[in-house]
Amino acid sequence: MATGTAAPPAALPPLSKRLAEKGVTPRLLLLLPAVVFALGLFVYPFLYGLGLSFTTGSASPWSNYQEFFSDPYLRGTIWLTVRLAVPAVLIILVAAMPLALAMRGAGRAKQAITVILLFPITLGTVLLSRGLLNFLGPAGWVNRFLLDTGLIDQPIQLTYNYWGVLFAIIITDFPLVFLLLLSYAGGIDPTYERAAAVFGASARQRFFRVTLPLFAPGLAITTSLAFVLAFGTFPSALLLGEPAGSTRTMGVAAYSEAFQQFDYPMAATVAMLMAGLELLVIVLILGLRSRLAPTVSSGRKG
Repeated sequence: MATGTAAPPAALPPLSKRLAEKGVTPRLLLLLPAVVFALGLFVYPFLYGLGLSFTTGSASPWSNYQEFFSDPYLRGTIWLTVRLAVPAVLIILVAAMPLALAMRGAGRAKQAITVILLFPITLGTVLLSRGLLNFLGPAGWVNRFLLDTGLIDQPIQLTYNYWGVLFAIIITDFPLVFLLLLSYAGGIDPTYERAAAVFGASARQRFFRVTLPLFAPGLAITTSLAFVLAFGTFPSALLLGEPAGSTRTMGVAAYSEAFQQFDYPMAATVAMLMAGLELLVIVLILGLRSRLAPTVSSGRKG
């Protein structure tokens, strides 16, 4: 009886081909480091903090949240934080948006202003706050100017209160917001505005029917980022404000619970509430942006 020769096993295709058959492309693999980074530095700490906020000594896992909303001192930090963040973001946007749109084709002037605005960002919040103490203090430049010009009879209290923190948020966040808006504004094709002008659209119509809808995606993202930065303000509230009173923000409350009261579950609870409120505002902002979508389409067609 003849014995047949066993056929050699089929060679396996290259790993790249097998991955491609499963939808894993080299471009997709480039996302792997970012995914690991996000899981390690963002997702895991968030999940850990969320679990810690439900760590209680009572039968109800919601007792920390119930305690937060039943304590007027803790509950009031929500309003104090919103009272600082919302006006600061509105002032920054009102100042930065027209300037960014006007400087779309500024050339060298754009580069010079960009360098100037990058300088405060490199200093950091602590150094800026320290500088503002000297600038806005009773013997600072602002009060000395107002006294010398006779506009006031005695120094105005601009530090260690609400106004000091508000000024700090505006000065700290304005450069970043402006640079982001400038980059988005530079991506708007001026052809649409010129076409609208040719068809008789006024400057106001061109802004609201063409420029603003095209600018909306970048404006929404920048507004969300500005709100998160302002809502999470911490060094300014400590150095320039009244952390036990009018500027006791949620960030200050979380710090106090963690490192003064050593109540880490309550500190995690405050942090989770901060994250929830920020996410809610971001959803609202993106929802307002989506309402401009029909206008974008009609603006491009018309």
